Amino acid sequence: MTENKNRAVAAAILPLVGGAANVTSVVHCMTRLRLGLADRSLVQDEALKALPDVMGVVEDDTYQIVLGPGKVARVTPEFETLVEEGKAAAPAAPAKTADELAAQGAAMKAAQKAKNNTPFKLFLRKIANIFVPLIPALIGCGIVAGINGLLINLHWLPTVTPALAAISSGFMSLIAVFVGYNAAKEFGGTPILGGAVASIIVYAGVANISVFGEKLSPGQGGVLGAMGAAILAVYVEKWCRKWVPESLDVLVTPTLTVLVSGLVTIFGLMYVAGEISTGIGTAANWLLDSAGVFAGAILGGLFLPLVMLGLHQALIPIHTTLIEQQGYTVLLPILAMAGAGQVGSAIAVFKRLPRNTSLRKTIKSALPAGFLGVGEPLIYGVSLPLGRPFITACIGGAAGGAFIGFFSMVGYQVGSTAIGPSGWALFPLLDGNHNIGIDIAIYAGGLLVGYIVGYFATYYFGFTKEMLVELNADVDAGESPEAHAEQGPSAPKTAADPKEPAKV
Repeated sequence: MTENKNRAVAAAILPLVGGAANVTSVVHCMTRLRLGLADRSLVQDEALKALPDVMGVVEDDTYQIVLGPGKVARVTPEFETLVEEGKAAAPAAPAKTADELAAQGAAMKAAQKAKNNTPFKLFLRKIANIFVPLIPALIGCGIVAGINGLLINLHWLPTVTPALAAISSGFMSLIAVFVGYNAAKEFGGTPILGGAVASIIVYAGVANISVFGEKLSPGQGGVLGAMGAAILAVYVEKWCRKWVPESLDVLVTPTLTVLVSGLVTIFGLMYVAGEISTGIGTAANWLLDSAGVFAGAILGGLFLPLVMLGLHQALIPIHTTLIEQQGYTVLLPILAMAGAGQVGSAIAVFKRLPRNTSLRKTIKSALPAGFLGVGEPLIYGVSLPLGRPFITACIGGAAGGAFIGFFSMVGYQVGSTAIGPSGWALFPLLDGNHNIGIDIAIYAGGLLVGYIVGYFATYYFGFTKEMLVELNADVDAGESPEAHAEQGPSAPKTAADPKEPAKV
């Protein structure tokens, strides 16, 4: 029965995105069905957003339909099956003329340009693509490290803890190699050459090399040095491919790539990246220790807008550098407070709109994921379309961030041993400069503050009188809250474009 329901959702979506012939790729993340489309103009945006199971749509490098955690993983295979069946049953398309192909190419180019993919955002996306594949290993090793620390503190299983330490630390000791491999792949080079150059950074023998009068240390430069080394290797490799004769390419190109970029890495990048990495760690700790309340409020309050603009990707290498340096990132628990403010805001919306059946159904289905740190269903299905509750959710995040920042100022740092999870899902990954009990208490206190402030800020300031009149009415479960809101003269925008939140 559940399978039929998921297939029905997929069947409802497919014609609204232009049918099987218009779909070029299908993948999904934790909450979104991500589609590659041949012709963006064939998508029926409003009809798609009106589907009960669709919480919102986002247009980026792919067309993304927000379905929520759990559901998207079940709908995607059904959607893929329908696409395959549709393409198999479709008659062969007639060959296009040169003019038609030129027109299609021009349309695709214009559509791509309209997406506002600035060079800076494209660069950040590439950086994120280097680190995102590493997150499952960071999470798994981080949880094992937490279990090991607990066993050590309790003096349990002393014969097992060394094995757990090896399991949790092995990946981190070689993370530079994985970063180099992914960086070369992302920037268009040979991945294994990127990994080979990055491996120099973790090789024990570099301790015998002096640079600027100082001995190098294995691991110096960390993930930043590995990324820089791999990107340099890509450019050296591309230069070689251009100038080296094909008959010699298989021998000369990899040799020159490894040699040139390796020498630059040893006698330049490792030292420079090491100084930058040390500076990042020092700056993060200084910021929270000296201005923790203010810094926590800024980070917790602005994280949701950063996510909407795609600028949060710039923080990924910073998180990874901090984890590599001190075993945990002090920034992630503060940023996680943005999700707490979002949850509090959604609960307030639920209370303020007792007659809006559709919106309350969305909140009830999305809240469990919100508590676990998956905020997209609440963002795109609730707060962003309404406008004001998005702002008050940010206020809740700022309050939670200030709470954790205060404790950092008085000497109690709380961090995460991995990136990715937030909300309640972050508890198993907590670490800090005191015992785990204090870490849990501070983080839980921050979540509670975020919930409470997000709730009351939204309850009292999240709605105008006109919004309450328009939204607090019987809305059929099959009708989207956005569509209902648009009936009024001051209706907020939908979540179709997260770059244009509703006016407040």
